[in-house]
Order: sequence, then C-alpha cells, then structure tokens
Amino acid sequence: MADYVQNTNVKSAVRRLANPIADVAAFDAIIQSVILNNPFGCVSYMSAGVNHPPVEKTRESYTARFVYQDLEAKKVGSTSESYNTIAGFNTGIAAVIANSANNTAHGGDPVRNPEGDTFSATLKCHDPNGELYLVNFSRRQVTISSYEDDAIRTVIETWSDGVPALA
Repeated sequence: MADYVQNTNVKSAVRRLANPIADVAAFDAIIQSVILNNPFGCVSYMSAGVNHPPVEKTRESYTARFVYQDLEAKKVGSTSESYNTIAGFNTGIAAVIANSANNTAHGGDPVRNPEGDTFSATLKCHDPNGELYLVNFSRRQVTISSYEDDAIRTVIETWSDGVPALA
C-alpha cells in the first residue's frame, strides 16, 4: 500500500482577544476596514475564469441571545436567533422583541443579552506570493488558516497589534 506524503506545510494560528469585541457595529467596522483598506497587502486573482478581489468575505454569522423574564424578573426561558447578515441580525432582534405570541408562550418578555451575542466572518485573502489563506474573525478570537509563509502571519499580527479591539 502507498503512503501519503506531505507536500505542503499548511499552518494556522489563533489570537485570543483579551476582551470580546464590544458589539456588532464594532465587529463590522473591523471587517469592512480589512475589505476596503486591504491592510494585508493582498492582490486580486483569477480562478476558473472569475476575477476575485484581493480580500473577500466568504462566510458570516451573527447570533443574538435573549432571556425571557416574568413580572418579577425571574428567568422563564431563553432563545438565540442566528442570521447570515448584520441587517438580518438587527431586524431579527426587533422581530423577537415584538413577537407577542412567542412572549406569551414563554410567559415573559424578552430581554436582550448582548454579552452573549456571537459574530463571525471569514475573509479569503490572496497573498502576492500566490497563497490563498483565510482569516476568521469572531467576537473572541482571530484565526489565520491555510497559510504556509510565516510572513503572512507576521503581517496580520502587526496589523492586529494596531487595532485596539484585537488586543
């Protein structure tokens, strides 16, 4: 039987944040800054006849958390709602709060639990050296994956050091 032989050295690295990113607006500002300002120095590329930008968002998810409380502020239920856009996240929060039938079923009113919210977005980047790699941002950490050249990690680490929310 033939053996599998490693032919690349693909790496990943994680930065755990000292504090979670404050809210969805601060999170979105970081993501949009990377896409619009391209601080990693990525370059556009062609793949299967399609032109791709230097940095593109490939996945995103936003989860809002709620606790239902009765008239004595006792917890009588909880829920989380997940959305694939920030617009859906914001609209969904209002919809959950306004859903009187659901509130009645829970026997209480929904109270936002923004500290429990989660956000994530994955950006695909094309390095000038030809490598495609991923940077996943979540509320509590940033992960770089599928890279080989340590210079990629260094560039992202240097940029992250200059972003207070990513300390």
